[in-house]
Formats: sequence, structure tokens, C-alpha cells
Amino acid sequence: MKNKTLFDKIWDSHVVKQIPDGPDVLYVDRHYIHEVTSPVAFGNLDKRGLKVFRPQQTIATMDHNIPTIDQHLPIKDALSKGQVEALERNCKNHGIQLFDIKHEHLGIVHVIGPELGLTLPGMTIVCGDSHTSTHGALGTVAFGIGTSEVEMVFGTQCIMQQKPKRMRININGKLNKAVTSKDIILYVISKISSSGGTGYFIEFAGETIRSLSMEARMSLCNMSIECGARGGLIAPDEKALDYLKDKAFAPKGVDWDKKVKEWSSLKTDQNAIFDKEYTFDAAQIFPMITYGTNPGMGMEIDGKIPQNTKDKSFMKAIEYMGFQEGESLLGKAVDYVFVGSCTNGRIEDLRMFAQMVKGRKKAENITAWIVPGSKAVEKQARDEGLVEILEEAGFTLRQPGCSACLAMNDDKVPAGKYAVSTSNRNFEGRQGPGARTILASPLVAAAAAVTGLITNPAEMI
Repeated sequence: MKNKTLFDKIWDSHVVKQIPDGPDVLYVDRHYIHEVTSPVAFGNLDKRGLKVFRPQQTIATMDHNIPTIDQHLPIKDALSKGQVEALERNCKNHGIQLFDIKHEHLGIVHVIGPELGLTLPGMTIVCGDSHTSTHGALGTVAFGIGTSEVEMVFGTQCIMQQKPKRMRININGKLNKAVTSKDIILYVISKISSSGGTGYFIEFAGETIRSLSMEARMSLCNMSIECGARGGLIAPDEKALDYLKDKAFAPKGVDWDKKVKEWSSLKTDQNAIFDKEYTFDAAQIFPMITYGTNPGMGMEIDGKIPQNTKDKSFMKAIEYMGFQEGESLLGKAVDYVFVGSCTNGRIEDLRMFAQMVKGRKKAENITAWIVPGSKAVEKQARDEGLVEILEEAGFTLRQPGCSACLAMNDDKVPAGKYAVSTSNRNFEGRQGPGARTILASPLVAAAAAVTGLITNPAEMI
């Protein structure tokens, strides 16, 4: 048997049928759904008189457009209210587990999957959401799908997909002060571009990756698609098993022991060949920020915007942002700080932010939205005393949801305002019409929140 990559092992074991000169029919272990991309798929299923084929393998939550304050009150926005109510009806009609706005497991779909043990190594996972790649941190083949594909999975528990090429990104060495996994992925995307991973599935490897916590790995895999890749994954190790053990929906007892033995084979064979491979030195990575309108337009926080006048799209991007070539952004005043999303809405992210703002005060010019990724994260933040630290510094912890990541609820950044955001995308209008987004880690966000300016967090630790 030829040597295989981790991706090949998982993918090949889930192929139901290979279509000659066409896509593979891939079996899906776990299907996550939410209120935004499921209504049309459910509607089409109903028109055909069909039921969800294997509802026990589908998990639903509300996240994209729910409010992050006063969740005990009726939703005011008519569109959001309609989508939430449709999800409730559809899940009831098809026998699907739903974590609704009142449920203790409510949260962003890519936060609750791992924290509940619903995401397990070796799985194939899909969701009508591009950042499904997050789940790859636990050694899964996880990727986002479109509405018609959501319908396909509903009806068959399978999906037709062309098998991507394989890429490995190795990162070795010790991380510099104030550098997080968010900085790692922004650095990688800045080096290979926002399209450098197109057509590939990425495996992240190397001693730096192995040193990361599980939540840090989730942030890394979350943004693998921002370089155009189909998804990203990391081989499960002892950290992954320790993270999953005793999770609410994880296997127990003898079943757990059996699964651990099975998962031990989930690693790339020594002589496996990748279609493309990169190696980076962790010592070259420093706190990062973006300066443009795609995640590939990133630089060291101490750096200067490149000179690229011949590139019209580059010039359009920095004009939208109100920046200039060769400009340093250190000391630049900002207006909003957003900590949250499926990228950085976990307890470790809130701990980082709280550690940085402890003993300091929120800058007067800053509006801050600190949003936990789930009710479990919210509860843990309270239990650990993080809420008291935040409140003492002038911040308020909101309630869980996607919030200002994509501005589908009331958390919108006004036109022309600058937001230092721990989310994953900085496209024009992503956080509100005319909003200007600067992607960064929770530490960079915290430094901006207390100074009111773009500030290197390494100088504040």
C-alpha cells in the first residue's frame, strides 16, 4: 500500500463511489446547520416530499444573525426572526437536535462542535458555512458547502466533491512574544497570498503547530480557507485526546478506548508525497495586522504598507481603507474593537484579552464588542472571574453569536469607522456598509482597546 497523507486516509475511507472523470461521492459523518443557509434546502426537501435521511447526524444551532444582547427578548429584526423561527420548525419537522437561543449549548456552530465532543478525529464534516475548516484542528476533513449541497446531504448523507490536491505547511521554532496562532495564519496567508491555497487541502505540521493548544489550532484551521484552500487539518495527538475526553457527546468507557486506538493511525505516513509544501520559521513571525480588503494583505504590526502602485486592486483596497503606500499603521486611531467569532471567540481568546486589559482602562474613543462563542464560554468567563476584570476595565461581555464578524445582526461597524477585529475576513463592507476592518489577534485587539490606537502588544506585556 502506498504511503498516504492524513487527508488521503480520511477522504479515501469515506468514498462511497468514484465517478470516472468526475467527483467522488463522499459519505458525511457530521452535518452542522444554522439559521441562514438551511431554509432553502429544507424548503426544497419539503417540496419533494422527502425527510432528512439521517437526522441523528445533523446538529443545528442559531448563531449568524441572533442578537448578542437581550437574548431573552423577542428578536426585533424581521428577517432574523423569520430565519430563526424557520429553523425551529424545520428541526422539529425532521427530528434534528437544535440548540436554540434558550439552550445551554447555544453557540457559534464551529465553537460548539469541538467543545461538546460532536467533532471527533477521522470524521468528514460539512456545514453551509465557509469556516467549517475550523474542525480540522481535531484531525477531520471539514469544509463548507453551498445551499444545494446542504440539500444533497439532507437527502442522502453524502456529497459529490472533486478530491482536492494536498499541501503541507510546516512551521518550526519557538514563537516570539505576543505571537498567537492568529498571527501565524495571517503571516502564512501574507506569504502565499489569498489564493495560494486554491485547489488544495492543507495539513499544518511542525514543532510550532504541535506546541499550540487545541483552541489555538482551531483559529489556525479556521482561516485556512482565507488563502483559498478547501480546508485545513492537523493530525490528532495527545493534546487532542485530552481535549476531547469527557466532552458531553464524546465516546465513553470502552467505546472511548476503541476510538483512541482507531485515532492513533490518523497521521501522515513518513514518505507520503504532497503536491505542494512550504516551511516557515516561527522566529520570523511577529504580531500581525491587515491593511487591505482581503486577509492576504497583512504585515507585521511594526511594518509599513507595501508600494504597489501598478496593481489597481491593491490601490483600490488601500484607498477604501484610507491608507497610503509606505505608511506605518502604528499609532493609528481606531474606533471599534471586536473580539469574538468562530476564529477567536473561545475561552482562551477571552483570557488573552482580559490578561492584557487587566489593571488598565478602555480608551474613550473605543466602542468594544466582546462576544463569547458559546454559552459555555460565557459561563466559563464568569466562573473564572474574567467578567469582573473586563468590567473593571470598562468592558462588557455580550451574549454568544457571530456578532460583528459579518454584521447580520445589529452589531454593525458604521461607514468609515475602523475596527480592529479578531474575526476572519476584512472584505469591503464585511462588518457593515463602508466599515474598515483590520484583522488581528486578541492581544492586538486588547492593546488597541486600551490605547485607542494600533499598538504592538509585545511592548505592553
